Amino acid sequence: MAEEKRIETTSGIEIKEVYTQPSGMDETPGQFPYTRGIQKDMYRGRLWTMRQYAGFSTAAESNKRYHYLLSQGTMGLSVAFDLPTQIGYDSSHDMSEGEVGKVGVAIDSLKDMEILFDGIELQKITTSMTINATASILLAMYIALAKKQGADLKLLSGTIQNDILKEYAARGTYIYPPAPSMRLITDVFEYCSKEVPKWNTISISGYHIREAGSTAVQELAFTLANGKSYLKAALDKGLDINVFARRLSFFFNCHNNFFEEIAKFRAARRMWANITKELGATHPDAQKLRFHTQTGGSTLTAQQPYNNIVRVSNQAMAAVLGGTQSLHTNGYDEALSLPTEAAAKIALRTQQIIAFESGVTDTVDPMAGSYFVEALTDEMEAAAKVYIDKIDAMGGSVKAIEQDYIQQEIGNAAYAYQNAIESGERVIVGVNKFTQTEENHGDIFRVDDTIRKHQIAQILALKNSRDNTLVNRNLEQLKTAAKGTENLMPFILNCVENYATLGEVSDALRSVFGEY
Repeated sequence: MAEEKRIETTSGIEIKEVYTQPSGMDETPGQFPYTRGIQKDMYRGRLWTMRQYAGFSTAAESNKRYHYLLSQGTMGLSVAFDLPTQIGYDSSHDMSEGEVGKVGVAIDSLKDMEILFDGIELQKITTSMTINATASILLAMYIALAKKQGADLKLLSGTIQNDILKEYAARGTYIYPPAPSMRLITDVFEYCSKEVPKWNTISISGYHIREAGSTAVQELAFTLANGKSYLKAALDKGLDINVFARRLSFFFNCHNNFFEEIAKFRAARRMWANITKELGATHPDAQKLRFHTQTGGSTLTAQQPYNNIVRVSNQAMAAVLGGTQSLHTNGYDEALSLPTEAAAKIALRTQQIIAFESGVTDTVDPMAGSYFVEALTDEMEAAAKVYIDKIDAMGGSVKAIEQDYIQQEIGNAAYAYQNAIESGERVIVGVNKFTQTEENHGDIFRVDDTIRKHQIAQILALKNSRDNTLVNRNLEQLKTAAKGTENLMPFILNCVENYATLGEVSDALRSVFGEY
């Protein structure tokens, strides 16, 4: 008799043929440890925020896409920045050549931010900004614009990613060494807790860890380990965990293995509740894991791109069944280019169909009590805890990253996954099975290289019209503060309000902190 084939999740957790015993699940949604959801009524009370990620070319072009998405029913904006903006270079810098406006919008100064949100009242929307090394600068520009609009900063809401640890581990858009980078993050925590209390000051991101090739268990473990390091850094600064931990949010990926992803989200909530409690959090809002989900960009295929609509739908459904607070669905054409307007609309409609037609929002945690889902939630937690305990023993995420441990684990997982595809052990429809001769892909979105010339002209005009003496004084004050221990946010805000460029502010900090 042939030996039965072992079936596993993508993280290597064995899936049994049948599950007969529930894990003794008697939790109530909205109560510690929040496995079943952070709100008692979940989507019966309020749907997740449908937040479509957009940004390309110039601020004016991105502004048109934002108005389009808002007109189609998106509930929050999510800004993608180009590579120079992410790593602190103006569009005019030599390093920016060939990259301006390509993977996101080019923001060189407050002037660009004013154009980006032209006709949009910041107090009336929530904005998520995917920015890390220069997060403090972009947040300062956003606050400066809100002030110009006359907004009440106490009501301003949104999120900055601001998660530098995963940049060192998986993505690479860091500028400064880890210690000053962590200082900038905790400065943002402290400043916002007083001045912009509804702002989510960090979105601790597993998304890019997963895109770099990690398993679902690794994504869960490394993200929560990073979160733990941010909690400890803020506690070391003397901040109150019951205040700052309420404004932490998370950003997860949702991949193809439907039940594994649902179990991952349920396990994440339970684990985070226990981590925060162990570090002294007593307020329920400081113990709750709130998260945004994006469907898996790396799962999208350039071959047979319409198949991606089905993949995105499956992933979005898993995120909703897993209890996400906010969701971005990818365009089916993103393996080929930035999404076209048509693809962005289908992606948004996918969320709206799940919300209003599927019935999955009618009850809280519809998967609860499934023998399989409950067992898998427990196993995801146990497997992730092994990693977290190992990272704790190394001295936390910063030490684990410095020792290359996290990077190597992700690299090994990515290699194993690719081998499984190439051997045919893992089927990717249209890639290694059910293939066909590829047809012309039709319209794909292209960003013109002349954008850089436009941005350089804008920067020159700005420098000719602003008070350069005042800007230079602001930049010197920022450098002096960076050498000490003062909170840097008020100094950065002064610089950008007087139209210092992103590159000038980054260079002022580079001159003190150095580059990593």
